[in-house]
Amino acid sequence: MAKRLNDESPIGDVLKEFIRSNNLQNGIDKIDVREAWKNLMGNGVNNYTREIMLKHEVLYVELTSAVLREELSYGREKIIKMINEELGREVVKDVVLR
Repeated sequence: MAKRLNDESPIGDVLKEFIRSNNLQNGIDKIDVREAWKNLMGNGVNNYTREIMLKHEVLYVELTSAVLREELSYGREKIIKMINEELGREVVKDVVLR
């Protein structure tokens, strides 16, 4: 059972405890990574992005352009760093471009 927070607990603390006690962080991370990709990459890359999926700290991105996939593969470390900075913690450890 989750610990009881007092009546004056900030809503942020209550939500963090709820997320932790119900094991919801992985699902929230998946949504946050998708949003971070869309914000960081812009319309040019998003037009060629078919699917974005996070599994076990690995970000899988399916692209419709082989040329774009090759170009982005050179900046994989930068992509990882930018997404983790956007989220404020280390969520992504590797990127697989398909």
